[in-house]
Amino acid sequence: MLTSVQVPESAEEARAALQDGAVPLGGGTHLMARAADRADGDLRLVSLRKAGLGGIDVEGDTVTLGAATTLAEIEDDDRLGHLAGCVRSIASPPVRGLATVAGNLFVPQPYGDLAVALLALDAELDVLGADGARSESLERVIEDGLRPGDLVTRVRFTATDAFRFYKASRRRLNSASIVTVAARIVVRDGLVEDVRLALGGVARRVVRAAGAERVLRGAPLNAEVVARAAEAAAIDPFDDAYASAWYRARVFPVHLRRALLGA
Repeated sequence: MLTSVQVPESAEEARAALQDGAVPLGGGTHLMARAADRADGDLRLVSLRKAGLGGIDVEGDTVTLGAATTLAEIEDDDRLGHLAGCVRSIASPPVRGLATVAGNLFVPQPYGDLAVALLALDAELDVLGADGARSESLERVIEDGLRPGDLVTRVRFTATDAFRFYKASRRRLNSASIVTVAARIVVRDGLVEDVRLALGGVARRVVRAAGAERVLRGAPLNAEVVARAAEAAAIDPFDDAYASAWYRARVFPVHLRRALLGA
C-alpha cells in the first residue's frame, strides 16, 4: 500500500531519502500501474521530478542523459536520431512523455527496450551512493544490480552510425517486446571487424549475446553466419501474455537476421 511520497529537490536529497526500502519514482508508467498489486507492506516513493536529474548533453560523439530525462525528450532531440527508432518503438506518445531513462533501465522484461540499446552502446552510469559518486557499467549493473540506496543520476554513451535496432512486437504501440535486438557493429572489407550485441524479450533480464558476438567477429556478415550466431546466443525465453517461450525461441533467429541484415 502506498504510504508516502517524498519530492526532494536535489540528487543528494533524493539519495538520502532512498533508505530502508524506499523506491525511486521516475515517470511511474510501470511502477504506479502495479502499485495496487501490493496488498501488504508499505510502499514509500521518492519522486525524482524536482531532483535536477533531467537534461541531454551532447559533446562530440559523447551523449549524456539525465536519469529523469523522458523518452519523449530523446525522441524530439535531432542530435539523437540514432535512437529514434528505439524510442518510437516503446509504448505510445503519452507514455513516452512520462517514462524516464533510468526507469526504462530497471523495468522488468519484456519491457526496457532503451536498456537493450544502451547495453549495445556500452553505456556507463553515474551512480550516487553512500560513499559518494562513482561510475558503473550498465552491463555490470544489469547483471548484479545496485547497492541498497544507490541512485542513478546520469547515463553516458558514445553515439555511432554503426548502431542497429530492431524490435518485434504484437502491435506498433503499447506492446512489449517479443524479441528486441540492438547492435553496435562495424563491417570492413566485407568482414565484421567489431560487434556488441544486446537482446531483450528472450530472457528475464536484458542480455549481452557474447557467444553470438564471437561467431560474428571476423566473419562475413551473411545469412549463414547470422544463423550460427543465433544458435550461439545464450537465451532463456519465458512465457507471458505476449508470447510463449517456445515462440520466442522459434522466431529469435529470424529477428536477429532482420536486425543485422535487414531481410
